[in-house]
Amino acid sequence: QVQLVESGGDSVQPGGSLRLSCIASGYTTSSYCMAWFRQRLGKEREAVAGMVPGGDGTYYADSVKGRFTIAHDRKSTLYLMMNALKPEDTAMYYCAAVARDGGTCEVTLRAVRVWGQGTQVTVS
Repeated sequence: QVQLVESGGDSVQPGGSLRLSCIASGYTTSSYCMAWFRQRLGKEREAVAGMVPGGDGTYYADSVKGRFTIAHDRKSTLYLMMNALKPEDTAMYYCAAVARDGGTCEVTLRAVRVWGQGTQVTVS
């Protein structure tokens, strides 16, 4: 059974940086794409970034392009490096395992197969 555990959320000032981590267990990298979603207060959960472990493809929401970087290491840990944080980045951030079709995946809510519990990021 796939399990995802996030950490790294914190309160930071605008312009600051954070690195979120997600330790994944019980899965193989060939089975899923990995992604980060976030949910701001009063808003729907939205995709932030996604990647194909072992592949070249990445996805970033327009709102975070150039500021956030998604990465995955050999120990099955997923990262989200966030720079130049803005107040509008304040949200609960979730790690997700997304259905994978060969070397591609659809980073959308409906494609998520496993969620982590979330970690709070506050920028103010």
